[in-house]
Amino acid sequence: MNVKHVLSLVFIVIATVASAQNSNVLKARTAYMSAAFAEAQELGEKAYKSISSKDTRRNLRLKGEMATLTADCYRYQEMYRPANEWYERAILLEYYSHEPEVYLYNGDMLRMMGENEKAKEMYEEYMKLVPESDLAKAGMESIKMNETFVENKTRHVIENEVELNTESFDMAAAVGDRKGVKIYFGSSRDGGVGGEESARTGDAQMDLWVSELDKKGNWTKPYLVQEDDEGTINTPDAEGTVCFDDRYKKMFFTRCPVMKKQNLGCEIWMSEAANKTEWKEPVQLTDLKPDDSVSIGHPATIDGKFLIFVSDQAGGFGGKDLWYSEYDRKSETWSAPKNMGPEINTAGDELFPTFAMNGDLMFSTDGRPGMGGLDLFRASRVGEENKWENPTNMGTPLNSKSNDYALIEIDDRNGYFTSERKSVNGEYNVDIFSYNIPPFLYSLKMDIHEFGDPSRKIEDVRITVVGENPGERWEGYSNAQGAIFWDIRPIEDETFGNRYINENSTYTISIAGDPEKYYEQPETQTITTEGLDYPQDFVVAMNLIPQRPIRLPEVRYPLNKWELLIDSTGAKPFNSKDSLLYVYKMLEDNPKLVIQLNSHTDSRGSSARNEKLATNRARRCYKFLVEEKGVDPRRIVPVGKGESSPRKVWKKGDEYYVVEPQENDPEKDQYEEIILTEKYINQYMRSNKELYERLHQYNRRTDAEILSLDFDPETAPPADEKYLNYVPYR
Repeated sequence: MNVKHVLSLVFIVIATVASAQNSNVLKARTAYMSAAFAEAQELGEKAYKSISSKDTRRNLRLKGEMATLTADCYRYQEMYRPANEWYERAILLEYYSHEPEVYLYNGDMLRMMGENEKAKEMYEEYMKLVPESDLAKAGMESIKMNETFVENKTRHVIENEVELNTESFDMAAAVGDRKGVKIYFGSSRDGGVGGEESARTGDAQMDLWVSELDKKGNWTKPYLVQEDDEGTINTPDAEGTVCFDDRYKKMFFTRCPVMKKQNLGCEIWMSEAANKTEWKEPVQLTDLKPDDSVSIGHPATIDGKFLIFVSDQAGGFGGKDLWYSEYDRKSETWSAPKNMGPEINTAGDELFPTFAMNGDLMFSTDGRPGMGGLDLFRASRVGEENKWENPTNMGTPLNSKSNDYALIEIDDRNGYFTSERKSVNGEYNVDIFSYNIPPFLYSLKMDIHEFGDPSRKIEDVRITVVGENPGERWEGYSNAQGAIFWDIRPIEDETFGNRYINENSTYTISIAGDPEKYYEQPETQTITTEGLDYPQDFVVAMNLIPQRPIRLPEVRYPLNKWELLIDSTGAKPFNSKDSLLYVYKMLEDNPKLVIQLNSHTDSRGSSARNEKLATNRARRCYKFLVEEKGVDPRRIVPVGKGESSPRKVWKKGDEYYVVEPQENDPEKDQYEEIILTEKYINQYMRSNKELYERLHQYNRRTDAEILSLDFDPETAPPADEKYLNYVPYR
């Protein structure tokens, strides 16, 4: 074989390889441009392998292009790990000099896999090439926010709706009837009309399916949307993302035509109800689509006259945006689409709009900081206008590191959404999830004690609680610790829910003790959970006033005087005015209370002088409360008892106690009740001087008696002016 022939063979081989190489590249490019991502991914990998690894500028660029194309295809199919691997290949080939986005998208893939540190490196590299990128900034901010989201999880409880889901795509649920028992959604499961494999996803084309709740609250086996004799809702094309008007008489849905090697934009179609189960032949809303290459879809409406949808048409802010149109009944046309503006749209994709029950707009975007991929956001409606503002990330667990979208509210606690989060088997599936917001849990504990002494608990007090709802009433009795606790109702008593204290409710509490031992308690207490956005264990303390003198803190006076003693020099500083503040608070806390303030002396000295001294001391307390603290003088009657009412104490062994032992005291029988008469105290005059003085001191006291529990400032008679004057004392 001569040299000339050998060279000819070499040229033939090179030409054949280049031709095959170019053919694979062209096929991959064509499939990619027509959004046949599953097909383009295979062709891209094949083209990548067919390109020589020789270090030529052209080969390296082509190889980098095919690595990027393959990575993009995996990304569009939500296959994050292989997408990351192919972006890494493109970066090694330095393809970022042609397409800096390989850094950006690789950062997104890493973030969605939870590899935040590596993702941060990718965003930083991208921002070196594109410093003002909003998408990279959003990615960086998302990494910072992730920890905050996780630490501040919302109260949503998430559950995979296994009865609706398959291994195929199951997505974008919508309620399809007034009762809320019928749900429509898109699925690429077996048994559909669109059985041909989607070049975009590799799955079957999506169809619209329906499931219904049975009497037990379980979803029935899904079935294809039913059509009348002329209707064709599901076709060999791809159908999905459905919504309804407020009467469920009109159904809007997305249809994406399937034509090989062509990327025809998706369309929005509308069908009217033929009856309760079937739908008529749909019509395309052509007014919303300027030309075939434009894609529109994901319709959302409340009344069937105002429609928000997704489109990639010119005039947007980048990626896919949310647009809107209004229906004109007279002309039977839809207005020219208008972009919802920068308050909603970003440089990323805004998809899957829905309306909340209060009119807020919910949608998903990857153009704002979030957990990863598409995150769910909620924008507040402005008045009655068709305008929304301040999109707020809905947090985790609704949002995950994967794509989350198409949220619908069933009521203020329940709803559905679609997520591509990792399942229990480690796979990333496109499934329908439900959420529930459990109620805040509240309980009520009562603490019943004697007035003036919280340590003295009262048993067998009847406690009655009345709620706002007609007939909502329950009662119980305090135990030996003066307590009773309510949280969960018995199963047979769940008329007002399974808990006693519910959200956004108000309850009035009243108590009644033994009428022979305690005064009637006319005052009630109220608790409310209105506006309370956290759980709480309510502890309510209420008291009953015993039908005996109320022991007050000690008030001291100088010998034979009635000035209030204040001593800051001793080992134990003392201020009698502070002691009287107890009386002030008692009156302030019980605005209908009228008391008699009694002052007592010991038995030493003449009874007449002791009575005058006690009177002046009682009036000094009265003057402090009326003149210095502003208490209504009609609510206090000062009385000087002198030595006429010796004190009752209780003796156990050699010890004396001024507080009566409680009923539940196991040693109650060991106490001896004693009246501190002069005769009793005098027995210790010589034998125990310290005890003798202490027993006399017990008699020098101030206490209070209840005169009335129904003070009315409008009808009460005037106070006696003499109470402000002291009686002569020598």
